[in-house]
Amino acid sequence: MAQAMRPNPGHSLLSTDGKPHPLQDTLVGVTLVLGVLAFVTAQFHHLHLLSSWSGLIGILTGGYGHYISVTTRERFLLVLGLGASAVGFFLGMAHGGLFGGVIS
Repeated sequence: MAQAMRPNPGHSLLSTDGKPHPLQDTLVGVTLVLGVLAFVTAQFHHLHLLSSWSGLIGILTGGYGHYISVTTRERFLLVLGLGASAVGFFLGMAHGGLFGGVIS
């Protein structure tokens, strides 16, 4: 029997329960962007301030996002962002830290 297909405008790509989660989706996006920024800038020694600070903020937003996440898809992307943020943060700390060169 053919079923009628109804569009669901409130359904997000990340939510599997059919309900919108705008705060969680925003935290996922911010964590992923900060994680990529921290990871990429950690490859350059002179960008340690940017990588360490973006990594630290990415870890904090990802941790809070993971705390309030509802679906498995959100948690999966948050873990990816948290991992990239942590690697960028630790490499940024190894290259000079949060205040390296600014405070003498």
